[in-house]
Amino acid sequence: MPRDISRLDESDVRVRPGRRGSRPRSKRRPAHADATRAMVTAVDRGRWTCAVDADPGLPQVVAMRARELGRTPVVVGDRVDLVGDLSGEPDTLARIVRVAERDTVLRRTADDTDPYERIVVANAQRLIVVTAVADPVPRSGFVDRCLVAAFAGGLQPVLCLTKSDLADPEPFAAQYRELGVPVLVTGRSESGPPSGLDALREELSGRLCALVGHSGVGKSTLVNAIVPAATQAIGRVSGVGKGRHTTTAALAFPHAEGWVVDTPGVRSFGLAHVGADDVVAAFGDLATAIEDCPRGCGHLGPPADPECALDDLVASGALGGGRLEALRRVLVALASDRF
Repeated sequence: MPRDISRLDESDVRVRPGRRGSRPRSKRRPAHADATRAMVTAVDRGRWTCAVDADPGLPQVVAMRARELGRTPVVVGDRVDLVGDLSGEPDTLARIVRVAERDTVLRRTADDTDPYERIVVANAQRLIVVTAVADPVPRSGFVDRCLVAAFAGGLQPVLCLTKSDLADPEPFAAQYRELGVPVLVTGRSESGPPSGLDALREELSGRLCALVGHSGVGKSTLVNAIVPAATQAIGRVSGVGKGRHTTTAALAFPHAEGWVVDTPGVRSFGLAHVGADDVVAAFGDLATAIEDCPRGCGHLGPPADPECALDDLVASGALGGGRLEALRRVLVALASDRF
């Protein structure tokens, strides 16, 4: 027999709660005023190793990313705020609740058509571009592209030439002195650490510095010589002149009141995220001059850019021709797809 709905009241109405419950979620998040500042030293599958207060003397803490950060990228070199267990004991886990604004960012893409930017390291003051003068042979295109990424990201590039015992490093080094890029030279030794380490140690001291270069050029060898506790694996160069990958993720190691970041060996350095103006703007005395360039100027000079204002600076004597030539070689590397 059908029910008489006229006799029903509110108590007879069944309300099914939503799948997430009937209680509205608050968007308010704790302020975490008691959070502790730390620096990320390693990243591995959703876990971040952090040095509290960037102090190498304290135990390093493993942390997860707090839910409120969502997919906020957190990379080696980032300054973060931690809450939770900061003892560094096994099986303990802290939480990253904030990521501070970055001073510098070293980015690369897989190639020049890849829209996805990969952040290699954050807040580094120096980018040490490591290349061998022989075995494997140096590639100026790759070095130029590393310089572009450094200039665009706010880092001071430094060229470190290794294996100087196998060939004269001066012809390759001379290409970069006009740009004001410091050049360091190291060589292999039959017994003991590589030669030329004192100048490299001075460059690294008191700073966060990242090392980048092709596989087999000696990055991990340098790190092991400077920071013996790192004990990075060293691979042998294959017979065709291409190194084997020995570092699989960026890792920061403490050194002389600073930090050294060893990065994975890369075969290419894509620059889809960088434009010619980004490179020139890194040189304070040239940043204003390019405001007089026509829209879309690549600053390559005739015939590609006949109205580039940088040529006027050379004509007036305000810019050395050698320096402009060196700068344009870097810009050619930016415009080229050859590494």
